[in-house]
Amino acid sequence: MKKYYLFLFLIINFSLSATEGTDVILKELNEAIKNKQHYVKIKEERILNFKKIKSDNLTKEQEYNYNKTLYFEYQKLNSDSAIQYVKKNLKIAEELQNAALFNLAQLQLVTLYSSSGKYRESEAILKSINKKNLEPSLLPNYYVSYREFFEHYAANSYSVEYRNQIGKYRDSLLGVLNPSTLEYQINRIQQDIFNRKFDKPKKQLLALLEKTKEESPQYAMITYLLGKIAEATHEIELRKKYYALSATSDIKNANKDNASLQELALVFYEIGDVDMAYKLTQSAIEDALYCNVQFRTLLMSEVYSIINTVYLEREAQRKSELKVYLLCISLLSLFLLVAIIYVYKQMKKVSRIRTELYETSQKLAELNKDITETNSQLQESNLQLSESNLVKEEYIAHFFNLCSTYINKLENYRIILNKKATAKQFDEIYKILKSTTLVDNELEELYKNFDIIFLNLYPTFVKDFNALLIPEEQIVLKQNELLNTELRIFALIRLGITDSVKIAAFLRYSLSTIYNYRTRARNKAAVSRNDFEEMVMKIGSMALKA
Repeated sequence: MKKYYLFLFLIINFSLSATEGTDVILKELNEAIKNKQHYVKIKEERILNFKKIKSDNLTKEQEYNYNKTLYFEYQKLNSDSAIQYVKKNLKIAEELQNAALFNLAQLQLVTLYSSSGKYRESEAILKSINKKNLEPSLLPNYYVSYREFFEHYAANSYSVEYRNQIGKYRDSLLGVLNPSTLEYQINRIQQDIFNRKFDKPKKQLLALLEKTKEESPQYAMITYLLGKIAEATHEIELRKKYYALSATSDIKNANKDNASLQELALVFYEIGDVDMAYKLTQSAIEDALYCNVQFRTLLMSEVYSIINTVYLEREAQRKSELKVYLLCISLLSLFLLVAIIYVYKQMKKVSRIRTELYETSQKLAELNKDITETNSQLQESNLQLSESNLVKEEYIAHFFNLCSTYINKLENYRIILNKKATAKQFDEIYKILKSTTLVDNELEELYKNFDIIFLNLYPTFVKDFNALLIPEEQIVLKQNELLNTELRIFALIRLGITDSVKIAAFLRYSLSTIYNYRTRARNKAAVSRNDFEEMVMKIGSMALKA
């Protein structure tokens, strides 16, 4: 019997913990919804800054890539703007007579058209493309375009035929994708979910989730699929949790094609939280209209009409209840007024004493409050000063130690030269002065000290820097080596020294050598070349703040 109660207690405790965790996630979602215009503004500013750097001397191929970048930026933000840049690329591809570029732009246009409700135009483009003439590299785009076309078109009809077409093109896509890519893994997981296999995909998604950063667009997809599995397995708390995580990620990435908000609204409607369902539905429809995602608007319109009806009925009921409450309050107020007049007459005799006591207690309370606030401020200031002093003591001591060491070395050097000058060993003096061994040793010691101090500030720098490079180009340090030349260059950049001239002077390399190192590193980057050094400057910032 005791074991039974213990088991029951553990289940209840686990359920409460899960609920509390979900509440925190939902609170973050509410904050994200409240500030979603801020996230849109950030993305629009980033796009505007990118547009400002456009050169007038771009080749047609460079202009095509420039437009393609803007297409990806606008794809999930504003489909009309994305369509505009894809159409520009169609003209450029025609001028270049480049079939591969033309087909890529057409396939991009297919998805944009189908998501914005232009199904006939989208289908016409797909039928005009001869799969046999496509570049092998475009086959994934071709199958993705067909799959998404049927996904969007299925919003108008829940036909089994369209679901089968979606599965068919996903199978074809898996046949041409590299199995080591994330895109392949996601599509394989979607295929398993489509075939109602949940255990293996769930494990795979949880493993991917651990390796994916919250700000990554893939984070939203992974949590969305975990929500789908929770929906299929009737796990309501996990369903809320993962859809909320996915929706929050989409909002922070200014992704207006947000399926998770829609799914989460349905969850709250099912559990009877109409207010939250109404709020989420409104936000989802606003995003779909902003992005001009017609199929998403169509899916939400049916849900919105149901939720809106229930919400309005609930509001009408609340107003009726409010009228009753107001009437009761009015009657109570009347009785209270009579009681107050009676009590006032009775208390008039002792009002002077009570007033004096009240004023005295208020003053004491204010004094206590001031003292408490002052003590809190002093404690906080003392803590900050203590922490600051610890840091200053450590690094000032290190600085003085270095200075003392260099002074001793200079003194020893002076003594040696003085002895040899006294002994008139001018050849020896000339040999010592001509040798660069001392300078080389001091430089080596300087770099070693720099490496130690820098890695003390940013202990994960090497690991985080390698994470920004493609796997086969990641830096492997030699035994007993803390940093190499390439890492020191980017360590200086992380410290805010971005001028190649200053870096070259510090490391005693030519300016062209520093430039070549920086260019070669950007070429090895697993992230955008334009963002590479900016991301290097962010390494360790969160850890440092903590």
